[in-house]
Amino acid sequence: MVEELTPEEVHERVEEGTIRVVDTRPESQFNRGHIPGAINLPLGELPRRVDEIEWDETDIVCACPIGQSSIQAAKLIDSYEGVDDDVTVASMAGGYREWAFELEPDDAK
Repeated sequence: MVEELTPEEVHERVEEGTIRVVDTRPESQFNRGHIPGAINLPLGELPRRVDEIEWDETDIVCACPIGQSSIQAAKLIDSYEGVDDDVTVASMAGGYREWAFELEPDDAK
């Protein structure tokens, strides 16, 4: 079973710099605004792109629109051999629908 973090817990850990956010939404949604510091790995691309990421010892939380597909993404990332066994991989409960904090626009687009 995948651990779930509340948006408040995710926000606090993002502020502390103790978690990496993987946003599984399509790139167009990500570009309109995302959790600060998040990386975009759309769910459909995740299986073939998971090895592109330099997974360090930072805990990971997956975020999606409503907190459902992020559970699948967290399971996939957690099973990837490039992720250290000491790293916690979680899902953000309620997804972006429940995120009440400021979003970061993608200035590169």
